[in-house]
Amino acid sequence: MSRSQRLHRPGPPSGPPGDDTGCPILHVDMDAFYASVELIDRPELRGRPVIIGGGSRGVVLSATYEARHFGVHSAMPMTRARRLCPQATVLPPTHGRYATVSAGVMEIFRSVTPLVEPLSLDEAFLDVSGARRLLGSPARIGALIRDRVADEQRITCSVGVASTKFVAKLASTRAKPDGLLVVPAADVVAFLHPLPVAALWGVGEKTEQQLVRLGLHTVGDIANTPRSTLVRALGQASGAHLHALAWGRDERCVVPHEPDKSIGAEETFARDVEDPAVVRRELLRLCERTAGRLREAGLVGRTVSVKIRFADFTTITRSRTLRDPTDVAQEIFATARGLYEALGLDRARLRLVGVRLEGLVEAETAPRQMLLGDRLHGRRAAEQAAGRAAQRFGSGAVRPASLVGDEPQSSRPIG
Repeated sequence: MSRSQRLHRPGPPSGPPGDDTGCPILHVDMDAFYASVELIDRPELRGRPVIIGGGSRGVVLSATYEARHFGVHSAMPMTRARRLCPQATVLPPTHGRYATVSAGVMEIFRSVTPLVEPLSLDEAFLDVSGARRLLGSPARIGALIRDRVADEQRITCSVGVASTKFVAKLASTRAKPDGLLVVPAADVVAFLHPLPVAALWGVGEKTEQQLVRLGLHTVGDIANTPRSTLVRALGQASGAHLHALAWGRDERCVVPHEPDKSIGAEETFARDVEDPAVVRRELLRLCERTAGRLREAGLVGRTVSVKIRFADFTTITRSRTLRDPTDVAQEIFATARGLYEALGLDRARLRLVGVRLEGLVEAETAPRQMLLGDRLHGRRAAEQAAGRAAQRFGSGAVRPASLVGDEPQSSRPIG
């Protein structure tokens, strides 16, 4: 049994929720989110194995539970996924649609409580302490959220209800798909101790191997190992952290909103690329995509970062900080192109390129120093108009002349 399968065992039998007294934390996770969104408009594919991804060198973005039955999982190379489940229907990702559905889901969460901490597009922690008087117990609130997500967004989600974030997240995983699990505060230790060590936050494959070498296979094994022993084996921070989690101690509270630290996009080429002209066109495409995402989020950024991955998987990054924050694709591209050309990679075989903006701030509050002769309505206004056209007529309705008639060289968009 793989590590992934051990961590994602089927949920418990259905039945009435347990005692949710003292369990104000919810972890809500969409079920096979990207695949579920694709099936909204393809109901004929429901109940069949479906894989979201693309290209012979891309990876699986998501898969329905019918495909997961064959061992397919996210981040798996597409070639392996096709071998495991040749009968699966493969669909390309539509990232804009995922963002739209995610925004609707998060709006449902925030209508229940302002204490919402998104972890990604498809999952979040909620603290429902203040919503109990109006909406009822945490389990009832979790059921309400599941019903609203299904009715309003036409996808399903699973909910974990617990006294801490860590246990709530484990509970939602055990409840999948389309379930709700309450872990009563008095039953946390009994719930945790039979689980494999890999269930603990902070236990990756290397740490798991270290723990197994020590003869520690379950969370209960860790809990019953002296804290000092764990600290000697794993270091002060990791040893103390895992020992606390093994006893269900997690002092972290729900943080309502953590701003995006960066926004970007990257592409894996279908074949290794040596032509600098092809790389520059791809960089321009990525800068257009990144600028669009910045505008959608109402953000601007100051630091432009370029990521290059060579054919041998060696990866490098280079960055430059601008005078003023921007969301203008041409400004981002000018910087990204300069960073790429400064590397002198004319004959290098590249597998992947990426562009990212960091140092993000709200666009409305960002200061911008205009230079003498600058037009009040310039390139930024033009790109905003192009974005509105794309929303109305579809992606690619307006694009730079150098990209007209040019199909992407990549196999899979990321980021």
